[in-house]
Amino acid sequence: MKALDIPKMRRLPLDYKIDRHCQIQSTCVLESSMPARLHRQATVIDGLIVSKWSRSLFEAMHAGGLTAANCTCAVWEGFDGAFRHLATWKRWLTKNDDLLLQVYSLDDIARAKREGRVGVILGWQNSAGFDEEPSFVPVFHELGLRVVQLTYHTANAAGSGCLEAFDAGLSSWGHELVAELNRAGILIDLSHVGSRTARDAIRVSKQPVAYTHCAPKALRDHPRNKTDEDLRAIAERGGVIGVTMFPPFMPRGNDSTLDDYLDAIEHVIGLAGEEQVAIGTDFTQDIDEEGLRYFTRYKGTGHALLEIGNVVNPKEFGRIEQYPNLTAAMERRGWTETRIRRVLGDNWLRLFGEVWR
Repeated sequence: MKALDIPKMRRLPLDYKIDRHCQIQSTCVLESSMPARLHRQATVIDGLIVSKWSRSLFEAMHAGGLTAANCTCAVWEGFDGAFRHLATWKRWLTKNDDLLLQVYSLDDIARAKREGRVGVILGWQNSAGFDEEPSFVPVFHELGLRVVQLTYHTANAAGSGCLEAFDAGLSSWGHELVAELNRAGILIDLSHVGSRTARDAIRVSKQPVAYTHCAPKALRDHPRNKTDEDLRAIAERGGVIGVTMFPPFMPRGNDSTLDDYLDAIEHVIGLAGEEQVAIGTDFTQDIDEEGLRYFTRYKGTGHALLEIGNVVNPKEFGRIEQYPNLTAAMERRGWTETRIRRVLGDNWLRLFGEVWR
């Protein structure tokens, strides 16, 4: 079968249960000539997708067999913009409820799997939306916010981003925010956070935290990538590392292949163990050059923070629809079924179960 071929799926009921280890066990039927039994049965969770949201994108997520994904609904925005984006997502969820289901708890992920829908986990890539007001944290939690990254690239009131020349560490507000996020049951994301600020957050958080989408610096020396020491720090406190395949952060850039992505995942497994490594593709599907500039310029419109140019994903896994190819590649590598299930989604389930309230 060609790498670009996508299995034809039938939306059928699934029999499943969540065991005491927060793992979804499922059985289902999928029409496909592809050796993707595990993809049909496994819980598949993407630690972060930030794409051009549309009906066609939601259909792509469904076609790829995603069970759930952390969907970015704010990047640079302050309170007003972040609230408006969240309200927009609420409309999308209602309008596309044949494909999507908002995730508030593990039960909703299980329900999405059972009903053949994609669970939408609403997340922010910046904590600026709280406007330094601790009472806003439980309000946004009530609306369904479940993942918050402390900083995005640069410094904000909470701490320093990974592209700052000087990392001042977690601020007084940052300490208070970590405590409020812990109290509310919102997962703390440190992917774009500076190393010192991230270490501070890992140390003071009473719950495990995550890199939802990062790559190992040992394979490519890039300011957005994480050192082996950074990666171990997350794992030692029970967190999860979602490995990205975003080409600018990969060793061979736009020439990277699906095997290169698996190499990166295996590098992190070697450091953290397979129980604490997951997928966080950082898919930017259908986003044009203007959209990418918004992500890489200071507060969206200022000076350039990163020059990433044209982005070309691996042809075998260039679009969300091709998610089954990832599972097939894991099988070809000889990964055990346990490892595949853990990395595809069970590790995220375990972490969500420990953090969410």
